Amino acid sequence: MLVGMTRRPRYRTGDIQLDESIKALVEQADLDGNHDLYTEIVTSAMRMGRERTDRGDVKIVNSALKELRNAFAVFAPYGDVRKCAVFGSARTAEDSEAYRMAREVGRLLADSDWMVLTGGGPGIMTAVVEGAGPEASFGVSIVLPFEPGGAEHAALFDGKNINFRYFFSRKLTLTKESSGYVVFPGGFGTLDETMELLTLMQTGKAPPSPVVLFEPPGDAYWRSWRHYVEVELLDGGLISPVDLDIVHITSDPIEAVAYVRDFYRVFHSIRHVGNKLYIRLNTDVSDEALDTLNAEFGDLLTCGTIERAEAAAVEVEDNDIPDLPRLRLRFNNAAHGRLHLLVQRLGQLA
Repeated sequence: MLVGMTRRPRYRTGDIQLDESIKALVEQADLDGNHDLYTEIVTSAMRMGRERTDRGDVKIVNSALKELRNAFAVFAPYGDVRKCAVFGSARTAEDSEAYRMAREVGRLLADSDWMVLTGGGPGIMTAVVEGAGPEASFGVSIVLPFEPGGAEHAALFDGKNINFRYFFSRKLTLTKESSGYVVFPGGFGTLDETMELLTLMQTGKAPPSPVVLFEPPGDAYWRSWRHYVEVELLDGGLISPVDLDIVHITSDPIEAVAYVRDFYRVFHSIRHVGNKLYIRLNTDVSDEALDTLNAEFGDLLTCGTIERAEAAAVEVEDNDIPDLPRLRLRFNNAAHGRLHLLVQRLGQLA
């Protein structure tokens, strides 16, 4: 049975005749499941129209939906390949140490069978693509008047370049498709992307992922950033000490890529199901390792223990990698920095 076909949409227009017409349209469209969700998407459009939504607001929804649909289609053939997003300045010179290091990081990621995502611009972004090669690269670009575009630039990504009008849909795509992050020094855009990424992880809106802050040898860019964060945010009680454990600072390309890659030695992904958190594993853990996790991370639990588990019913229904081994816990949904450390500990205990 196709996923979503038996689920009833929870969201209607309130007009019985119009709701039936939308239902009939979706049923006639020969869709591959998810009828409930497509019904709700069409319903949202109809409700916006009936609410006399301003045309400018409708344009935002229209553009974002089209951009995201295109992004999903571009990434779909590569869903089983891990991808690392690399951020950094568009102004980095080709003869700089940062440029050379970014190229090396791209090469090492591709050699590890990872693909790379960049913002699709010059500087650090182009350096990474040069290292990884077009076949292993994606460009997730924002349409700006002062950065390159067109067919010649798209060729850097072997056709896998996606242009966005809005930063929010671009950043959503970068975080949705990435399993790891390497961030080079950059300006406002790089800092914006980095701080939003850390916010998403701190609040649990993004899954645990490796985040490397890379500074070339002799550069103190990220150490200076960390000093500011420690003095102004940590000492001021605005963040918790564990929040800084989400990032790893290095000046070594080999160490950077190893940190990203090794994060997934045991860990695969997570999924929340009701009040339980399922941690999906590439390989099962020993009884001794499970005892260690319970001893060291009991503070993450609202009750019970970290235990082995079968896939939840909804994971099976969604065919969401149900065959992988799993751990299950009642997570307190507050200590996401500690959850990040638990994932790292899994690899250490393997």
